[in-house]
Amino acid sequence: MSFGWKVVYGGKTPPPGAAVAPDERLSWGRTTGLGAQHVVAMFGATFVFPIIMGLNANLAIMMSGIATICFLLIVKNQVPSYLGTSASFVGGAAAIYAQGGGPEDVTGAILVAGAVLALVGVVIHFLGSHVVNAVLPPVVTGAVVMLIGFNLAPVATQTYMPTDPWVALLTMAAVILMAVGLRGFLGRIAIFLGLIFGYVVSFLADLLFGKITSPLPGATEATEHWRVDWTNVTGAEWLGFPGKTAEGLVGNQLEAGNLAAVGWHLPSFSITFSLLVLPAVIALIAENVGHVKAVAEMTRADLDPMMGRAIAADGVGTMIASSVGGSPTTTYAENIGVMAATRVYSTAAYYVAAVVAILLGFVPKFGQIVNATPGGVLGGITLVLYGMIGLLGAKIWMENGVDFAKPVNLVPIAAGIILAIGNAELTITDSFSLSGIALGTLVAVIGYHLANAFAPKDLDEGALTVVGRPGVNEEEEIPPHEDHRKH
Repeated sequence: MSFGWKVVYGGKTPPPGAAVAPDERLSWGRTTGLGAQHVVAMFGATFVFPIIMGLNANLAIMMSGIATICFLLIVKNQVPSYLGTSASFVGGAAAIYAQGGGPEDVTGAILVAGAVLALVGVVIHFLGSHVVNAVLPPVVTGAVVMLIGFNLAPVATQTYMPTDPWVALLTMAAVILMAVGLRGFLGRIAIFLGLIFGYVVSFLADLLFGKITSPLPGATEATEHWRVDWTNVTGAEWLGFPGKTAEGLVGNQLEAGNLAAVGWHLPSFSITFSLLVLPAVIALIAENVGHVKAVAEMTRADLDPMMGRAIAADGVGTMIASSVGGSPTTTYAENIGVMAATRVYSTAAYYVAAVVAILLGFVPKFGQIVNATPGGVLGGITLVLYGMIGLLGAKIWMENGVDFAKPVNLVPIAAGIILAIGNAELTITDSFSLSGIALGTLVAVIGYHLANAFAPKDLDEGALTVVGRPGVNEEEEIPPHEDHRKH
């Protein structure tokens, strides 16, 4: 590992088509600018997900910087990546709150998941990256990512959207239009720009129409309130460390309108709560593998030997962040997109980004501005984000050519997804139950391997898949090689 980045192209902007390797850099001025760009790229999702999980935004930004530095050190500066807040734990956090847990329980469960992820990374490092596909083939990882996203649909439509449905829909439309209409870097930060758009629309609505009568996030009864309430913003300091979490908090404080009470804290551990978030580990493995392969393709380097290190580093970053009440971490596609657009893969830019994020965490006023994000705006953003998470699962299937004509792929995966989306619950004992994402994941993973173990080698596609073929029924089968154009 080396911190002696080689200055290339005289430190100036590379010529068209040229690239800057991970062990190279431009001038420190340009590198600082690129680092700031990476902060903006991860900005939106990195602080949106903490507030949705009822955690402190300042702490999330600060710890994302620290986790990024740890990641770069563990991968020996060979995998340029930024660790922002992971969306995969949102469903688990919601489940913990629903069962009477508080912020300490959420971060305790996340820390356990981080430790498991780190151990998985160590195993992969010594046994090879092929073990990932053996235990978690694409059909399973795609299903887990999909059920994590779609299980959150009620949070977007029933918790945040009712606060201001029109602002939610306008924000959603803005994100969609900016994501497809803006080019390059701006398109990559459509979520962040959409959040700003929704914030401004909410402020203008307050000026034009006055207070709105609607339920606040998580509330059942409608009350009269401002869309944008900066009471806590005006009283916050410009510089300082996030305060300590208040004692005895239960439930998501965002929904309780008490998010300002959440700061740093020590995690609390529970086997029951830990099991609720462990499915996210599968999603993070798939996410990290995909991101490392994407970086390898862009940099034209063989990063397979770094695969285990990258996964373990993500787990270590999550453990460090959650140990003080911060959010879980993961590598970010947004930042990979910035590298693809700029062709600058210098890890020096990521160290700069990490330092900027850490400094930003010491601005309490910034955190309170984030906490004051109107519920309607969060509704519009989560409509897009949660759906995108779910569809990423389908993307994994498509990219890996998963064949759902095979019952071993179709049947157990179908059952797991429906259990998760329907938020089914299975009571094991009086004090322990499995539900939603955890139950769906277990069925998808165990069911898939059981199906493969029991399926005969000459198993054909089976009658169950006939419904997927137009024009085919039990009475009339169309020969597979018949030219249908004759009919």
